[in-house]
Formats: sequence, C-alpha cells, structure tokens
Amino acid sequence: MSFPLITDPYFYAVTIPAVLLLGVSKSGFGAGFGSLAVPMMALAVSVPQAAAILMPVLLVMDILGMAAFRKDFDLKLLKFLIPFGLVGIVIGALLFKLLDPHTVAGIVGVFTLVFLAQRLLFPPKADSAPPPKWLGAILTATSGFTSFIAHAGGPPINAYIIPLRLSPVKFTATMAFFFFVINLSKWIPYAWLGLLDMRNMATSLVLLPIAPIGVLVGVRMARRINQVLFYRLVYLGMFLTGIKLVWDAVR
Repeated sequence: MSFPLITDPYFYAVTIPAVLLLGVSKSGFGAGFGSLAVPMMALAVSVPQAAAILMPVLLVMDILGMAAFRKDFDLKLLKFLIPFGLVGIVIGALLFKLLDPHTVAGIVGVFTLVFLAQRLLFPPKADSAPPPKWLGAILTATSGFTSFIAHAGGPPINAYIIPLRLSPVKFTATMAFFFFVINLSKWIPYAWLGLLDMRNMATSLVLLPIAPIGVLVGVRMARRINQVLFYRLVYLGMFLTGIKLVWDAVR
C-alpha cells in the first residue's frame, strides 16, 4: 500500500507560501492575511480539503502563538467573544453540506471590502465610541461560521476588534487565544463530516515543520512594529483577502 500523501508539486508550490503567510498572520497580524491561506490552497485542491489539511497546522500555530503572547491577551474581551464564536461554529457544522464554500467565501470577501471602504471613506474620530456589543456578537458569530467553512474567520471579527484600538501585541494575543478555542472546537465536527481522512492528515504532517517559521517571524514583527503601520498592514491583508475571496466566488 502506498503512503496516503498528496505528492503533486503544484500543491506544495501554492501551499507552503500559504502556510508561511498563515503563521505570520496568526502571530503577528491577528488573522489579517491568514484568510488568504485556504483560497491560495484552493488553486490546487478543493476548499473543504484545504480546510481539513490546515487543521493540525492551525493547532500547532495556535499553541505557539499563545505561548508567545501568554501575558498580553485581553481576558474580559475573550470572555465576550468566545461564546459567540462557538455559536458560529455550531451553525457552520450544521450547514456545511448545504453551502457552497466559494459562495460563503464570496460573501465574506464582499463584507471585507465594504468594511474597508467604510473605514477609508469615513475614518473614525479619535473620540468615537467603540462598536456596540450586539454588533460584536453578530460579527463574532459570523467569524466562527466562516472560520468553520473556509478558515476565513479573520475579516468579520477584525471589523469589530479594529475599532477598539488595541495595541498590536494585545490585538494579536487576544486573537491568538480566540482562534485557538475556535479551531480546537472544529475537530469533532470535521471528523463527523468525514474531512479528517488519512490522506489529509498525512499531508498535514509534512507541512507542520513550516508552521513555527511563520509564527516566529510574526511574533517578532508584532513586538517591534509601529501601531499605525501595524493596522495599515492589517488593512492590506484584509483588502487582498477580500479581493481573492470575491474573485474565487465569481470565477
């Protein structure tokens, strides 16, 4: 019996940069660029398969990110975010087989671009109030849902977290702990849906050594970067993500 592993060189040509980008994003830019990973991998495999392959990689990245930022997260904010994120996971699991992942990705892409347009055309004032809690609940549940469908949970929750004006380190640390819980909660429903097969898991093991490299780069950048530049890079990541997701949906 041959080892159940993806051997297509093109798959690794698009996946290795995606995993590196995901690691930098997970540890340095609060998922600003990370939502690009599945769309990049979808150039070589299906969206559900790409999402399944990334599961062990995400777990390692989440653990490394939490270890690096274990003293910097906002506990009060996490207590608010996590329950709503888990609600989104449940909805995603129940609707997974009924929804086309590219359609969901397209909706996330449009939402991301609308949010960015609003921020650029009508920039918030320094004394503007933070978003209301009800909006945060909706966006966080949406983040859990889109994270389950296509690991694209970054843009919805960024739309709530960015206006809170956290420091780069606290922003990144809080997102690291939030997505650890979200990604850990996916394992049972992913197995239930039959996505965690031997071929996908074997391919994940090959990609695991790349995870710490991206995380290390992201941690160093998050601790040294200027706050204004940090949020500009997050916006850039969201813009590229939005364009790619919309392109995949209409292609």
